[in-house]
Amino acid sequence: MRRLLPLIGTPGSHPGGRSALTCRFRCGDACFHEVPNTSDNAYVGDVVAGAIGRRSMMRAAAVVTVATATGAAVVGTGAQDAQAAQAVDGGAAARTGHPVDKAARGLRFSPVAPNTADAVTVPGGYGQNVVIRWGEPILRGAPAFDPEHQTAKAQAGQFGYNNDFLALLPLPGERGRQLLVANHEYTDEVLMFRGYDPANPTREQVEVAWAAHGLSAVVVEEDRRTGRLTAVTRHALNRRVTATTEFRLTGPAAGSDLLKTSADPTGRKVLGTLNNCSGGTTPWGTTLHGEENFNQYFANASRDTDKRYGLGKGATERKWERFDKRFDVVQEPNESHRFGYVVEFDPYDPSSTPRKHTALGRFKHEAASVRLTDDGRPVVYTGDDERFDYFYKFVGSKRMRHGSSRSVREHNLSLLDEGTLYVARLTGDSPAAEIDGSGKLPADGEFDGSGEWIPLATATAHGAVSHVDGMTAEEVLVFTRLAGDKVGATKMDRPEDIQPSPHTGKVYVVLTNNTNRGKAGSAGADEANPRNANKHGHILELTERRGRAEATTFGWSLFLVAGDPADPATYFAGFPKDRVSPISCPDNVAFDPHGNLWISTDGNQLGSHDGLLDVATKGERRGELKQFLTVPTGAETCGPIIQDRRVLVAVQHPGEIDGASVEKPASNWPDGPGEIVRPAVVSVWRTDGCDIGV
Repeated sequence: MRRLLPLIGTPGSHPGGRSALTCRFRCGDACFHEVPNTSDNAYVGDVVAGAIGRRSMMRAAAVVTVATATGAAVVGTGAQDAQAAQAVDGGAAARTGHPVDKAARGLRFSPVAPNTADAVTVPGGYGQNVVIRWGEPILRGAPAFDPEHQTAKAQAGQFGYNNDFLALLPLPGERGRQLLVANHEYTDEVLMFRGYDPANPTREQVEVAWAAHGLSAVVVEEDRRTGRLTAVTRHALNRRVTATTEFRLTGPAAGSDLLKTSADPTGRKVLGTLNNCSGGTTPWGTTLHGEENFNQYFANASRDTDKRYGLGKGATERKWERFDKRFDVVQEPNESHRFGYVVEFDPYDPSSTPRKHTALGRFKHEAASVRLTDDGRPVVYTGDDERFDYFYKFVGSKRMRHGSSRSVREHNLSLLDEGTLYVARLTGDSPAAEIDGSGKLPADGEFDGSGEWIPLATATAHGAVSHVDGMTAEEVLVFTRLAGDKVGATKMDRPEDIQPSPHTGKVYVVLTNNTNRGKAGSAGADEANPRNANKHGHILELTERRGRAEATTFGWSLFLVAGDPADPATYFAGFPKDRVSPISCPDNVAFDPHGNLWISTDGNQLGSHDGLLDVATKGERRGELKQFLTVPTGAETCGPIIQDRRVLVAVQHPGEIDGASVEKPASNWPDGPGEIVRPAVVSVWRTDGCDIGV
């Protein structure tokens, strides 16, 4: 395969365990570029290092036995609805001393063993099927997928590529049906097109890629006899949003000179959405989608503000700038300012125009999770997925209205345009001198901390006010990273998904990894700690003051420190480490009906494929962690949805291994040898028809 960029090392040698191919196409080799954040703000790794060591010492676990079980796998055989046939492995309980029926409610399944099978592997007693694949037609008139003759017109009516965030919404009046919404984060042209030349992509290939980005809405239907979930093609609510769909810019920065281009002198209309990663659903029936690594699509950048956002100086990997000048910063200096927002999509109205909410700031949004204050105002948590960057909260000033009329829906669609945007600053409770990186117990015998939400800008119906010296409100919302630098926000290890628990109100902040931690020239290098070069990640648990979502202060503590349970630096909320599954690089999360946190992983550094794990967050079994499934070779686990009787995951970039191509596939999933590898959505259910994990 011809490559513009050299592929370095072997799978797992890249930061976070990703292949070089993944690094190229998903984030533009971000981990091999200079860290954009060069401020001297505090680094949270230094703050929590003592906690890791102290709590590890308190766990008297010398030898760890990883929980294992015989799982049931569907390999790439072409059987779309092949079901698991193996029984639950009764030997698992004997090996781990952890009987399935004694586990926390929702975790009563035999954990899947870490593995490298080219399959979705699930526990015994569970079935699965592929709900929908890349390229399957969902709009009227769209043709069947033909990998050898792809066109942009066809792809615009077909399910997009690299599904990430998933949402399942109710469909009143249509029994057994729900509305599935999926992000399509990025395209991997090497795995999409036979004979792809990265130095010379064709216009048709580029336009197919534009059409494969964005969002899909597709109605799905349950077979109540088997549990299978399948797509309903050509339903009236099915919809595609692509890189050329019209969007509205809303909020206080809309119309700013910073957002005007030659194609849009109003600064209020932009074509497309790019690199949508995780997202969220709103209480008013819409979905939110975070534009993440948008920087990689823009060429020839040179400004300091561009550097802070990771835009490159030369040509891009995909060469889109050859076919549309808006991707060339020299020709259109403001186009990149129109990406990096939270997108709101109304899946119940196929004629609606999606929105980009400038009031939530511009950065590499990983997610957007919504809760309501006691008086009905929206609060949105979102992370900036970059090494040493920050996480944020938006508190709206308008109350949600109930009902389904057009006026109510229009009101609710404006809720994220007025309110205050905050960034987090964390402080440890122990004196800095006591946190020497050795894990020595601080004098107070405890390690947790406090934090504050620092206001950046407040938007009203009459304008916006900046709370950052030297920056206007428009500048704060377009260059939000710089605003966070100025107010001294706490540097984090790649903030990913942030989810408030619907059961306890506690907020879980997922930090995937940061292999630069402690390196020369990087924050944290001056403090030795057991998590130096953090390659496994961790999860923080935040408690807003008095449990109020709009609070401006919070407490925080370590909930989970990922890695091999045999590593003394790992921590599982105090649960015995010989009774947990290993976990590495937590990413997207979701809650189940019992209050357990389900964690998908991205870039496992423990030698196994990525997967989905379930951990109890409360009760006497708090910290109990079990692996529920693993995904195929080269794939990432995304978009978990946990219902009473069903789990959905988005299997993203299967086969994305160094050296792979259409001609030399690294995976046969999901359709078997001789078929092109295709990202897809998978549904998992219990074959006895009972609830998941009970």
